[in-house]
Amino acid sequence: MQSVTTGIISAKNRRVQVAKRVYEEILQTDAAINPGNSGGPLINLHGEVVGLNAFIIQSSQSLGFSIGVNSLKPYLEEIVPD
Repeated sequence: MQSVTTGIISAKNRRVQVAKRVYEEILQTDAAINPGNSGGPLINLHGEVVGLNAFIIQSSQSLGFSIGVNSLKPYLEEIVPD
């Protein structure tokens, strides 16, 4: 089953700490991210991927967070052949 949400970005380049791990250059979004459905793309109005929906912090009004695509590019080059 697939779903679509608005996914408005309310903050860019956030620094978020979850447990002992620190995430840099994170996008804060209102996209519905729930256990089991993270990992989908965050896209702009032109259909371009701008982030990867990664996690929520439930104690913070269930704020959603995405990893910006620029942070992912070095990893994508390793796994996606030319």
